[in-house]
Amino acid sequence: MHENIDNIIKLAWCDKTSFEKIKRMHGVTESEVIKIMRTNLKPRSFKLWRTRVTGRTRKHEKKRNLSEKSFKYESYL
Repeated sequence: MHENIDNIIKLAWCDKTSFEKIKRMHGVTESEVIKIMRTNLKPRSFKLWRTRVTGRTRKHEKKRNLSEKSFKYESYL
């Protein structure tokens, strides 16, 4: 389970990976990702991440432009 949490944190920290992709890969919803980040990051790091992610279109597939390049998960493992 610890390895999954590490991968979820890496994917959530990456701007190119959407919450929908994280859910497909690990079965974790956006709110669960936020809880994982809150419990595993330092308070300042979590606040910086939340500020950066809030309102970002790349973290939600429905808000993305369809012409963007796809992201390869393997490059972040």
